[in-house]
Amino acid sequence: MLRLASASQTRAKLLNDAGIGFIQESVDFDEESIVATSPKNFVYQATLGKFEANLRAFGYEEYPLLVADTVVASCGQILRKAKCVDDARNILLTQSGSVTSIITCMIYQSCKMKIIDISTTEYLFSEFDLDDVERYLQSGEWRGKAGGCMVEGFCKPYIKSVRGYESTAMGLNTDLLKSFLLKK
Repeated sequence: MLRLASASQTRAKLLNDAGIGFIQESVDFDEESIVATSPKNFVYQATLGKFEANLRAFGYEEYPLLVADTVVASCGQILRKAKCVDDARNILLTQSGSVTSIITCMIYQSCKMKIIDISTTEYLFSEFDLDDVERYLQSGEWRGKAGGCMVEGFCKPYIKSVRGYESTAMGLNTDLLKSFLLKK
């Protein structure tokens, strides 16, 4: 059993699917103050900030603490969470026909071990159909998603190739986490 310090329903589903028991509660951390030019640096700073805030609130003695953050990068740009439909459209069109890197950082802390991992999954997307983009934008499913990206949803039919774990792209490298948890 661990404490998932994230409000993400996708991360909760990944843990459920991996058979990892958890409770889900977290305190907020403001990512807007982060200044980083590298996607890996940004995602690490965001995860570390979340970890420190949740460590102060919960500790890790009762339940091991797990925090994660994800960033999307394409065409040399960090693609954060879209603030409005126009922003989401621009972010999605940046990824259309391009290589998109989805980078997830996680920090796990228990009394016995600490894991810090940054994993990347790269997708080559074909050109997005503009009508599909508009339907996706109207659905609102892009809200709260780094890069507006849903590799398990909207982006799935456009995947030409993939390198890495889908769980990383969905927000938590459960393959790696599970391998460490089995060792304890």
